[in-house]
Amino acid sequence: MPISLKHELMKVLSVTSECAPLVKTGGLADVAGALPGALAQEGIEMRTLLPGYRDVMARLKEPETLHRFKTLQGAPARILAERVEGVDLLVLDAPHLFDRAGSLYLSPAGEDWPDNAERFAALSRAAADIAAGALADWQPDIVHAHDWQAALAPYYMRNGAVPSIMTIHNIAFQGLAPAKSRAKLGIDKADFTPEGLEYWGEISALKAGLTFATKLTTVSPSYAEELMEPHFGMGLDGVLRKRRDDLSGVLNGIDTGVWNPATDPLIKPFKTPRGKKKNKALLRDAFDLPEAQGPLCIVISRMTEQKGLDLLLEALPVLTSKGGQLALLGTGSPELETAFQELAARELNVSVKITYDESLAHKMIAGGDAILVPSRFEPCGLTQLMGLAYGTVPLVALTGGLRDTVISASHAALARGVATGLQCLPGSVEALRNALAKLCLLYADPITWAQIARNAMAHPVGWESSAKEYANLYRSMKAA
Repeated sequence: MPISLKHELMKVLSVTSECAPLVKTGGLADVAGALPGALAQEGIEMRTLLPGYRDVMARLKEPETLHRFKTLQGAPARILAERVEGVDLLVLDAPHLFDRAGSLYLSPAGEDWPDNAERFAALSRAAADIAAGALADWQPDIVHAHDWQAALAPYYMRNGAVPSIMTIHNIAFQGLAPAKSRAKLGIDKADFTPEGLEYWGEISALKAGLTFATKLTTVSPSYAEELMEPHFGMGLDGVLRKRRDDLSGVLNGIDTGVWNPATDPLIKPFKTPRGKKKNKALLRDAFDLPEAQGPLCIVISRMTEQKGLDLLLEALPVLTSKGGQLALLGTGSPELETAFQELAARELNVSVKITYDESLAHKMIAGGDAILVPSRFEPCGLTQLMGLAYGTVPLVALTGGLRDTVISASHAALARGVATGLQCLPGSVEALRNALAKLCLLYADPITWAQIARNAMAHPVGWESSAKEYANLYRSMKAA
């Protein structure tokens, strides 16, 4: 599709700690990886600044060095450029910060790296320098910072001419650092106040972004509203209420080139819900599940209380008692991992794999009848969008982006033939039990179930609409 010529080409720097398919721990990576391609259709040239982790450096073949830092958080560093997997990358090559074993944020022992504040302050400082013209042939019109790892960039840019946008993917993660880190992080004493970066005696990187960015966004309209409530705002609701006129919710999408049941190379491709049958048989084989009369439900999730998996443990007997099954893929809380493994050992119709496997995730979404997302809160959620695309009916909690993306099978929605899934109140075992019972009842009616699955597959889940919203927001910021 040709780029529209109605608008001048804009340059945007996206600053993120992870980006699919290079490095990923969660949905942030999927969003960061999909945005550049989606925005290119809107006349936006986006480059993505990413830390030079080992896995990222290994993917670079012939990078160009665009800038050198004599010292950045204690040692020399470089900004490298290369196009990888369709993404124009700017990589912060700082081996003293990022060349290490373990995960992106955790040591091999599973603990936060003690210098995480300094590591991602360096990423933010590099972004601010790029905004100020550090690269000889490219300077962004807008800097788009994602989550706490990039949230100091708007603070470092506060006296510059380039506007910034701060996106909250999950406000539960705030990037806290002790007050004694102030000088090392380059924070002025005058800004370490309740009106600035101070948060209960500590430095909050996320609060810096929320306070100093030109505009704020989050990943669904409902989550934007929820964040201004004390229950959801995690202590930052007051900051967001003050900035409500600068805050908007732009719904995430998924990469429909990757998540497309008609072309997905990891499954038996299909275009209608009927085509799920072969994939369902393969999924049962993969999880060693027997034939059953009820729906085959899947969960692909971090195993945490935020995701409501403790609630699901209590509610599951309703599903299995009605002939339903569960296939779960994920890692997280050791207590939840153990509890689900023990349940699977007792229950023939429950199977659990404690790992994460992208290929298996595709097979699960293709073969499942329903996908369960019973989160206590969920900024947007992506797995329910994947489920919709593959006709895997979502059962979700009524919160955040789950509220915005699923049309619940209410009496009115069923009467009009528009339902795409089910919703239930968050945080309630009884509500989840009732929803699972209704799911089984709907599944037992093949005509109704087929209609819901067809509706799901027809529901828009890509980035087209949201990319236009971001493009319009960028242009309004540049024009201001």
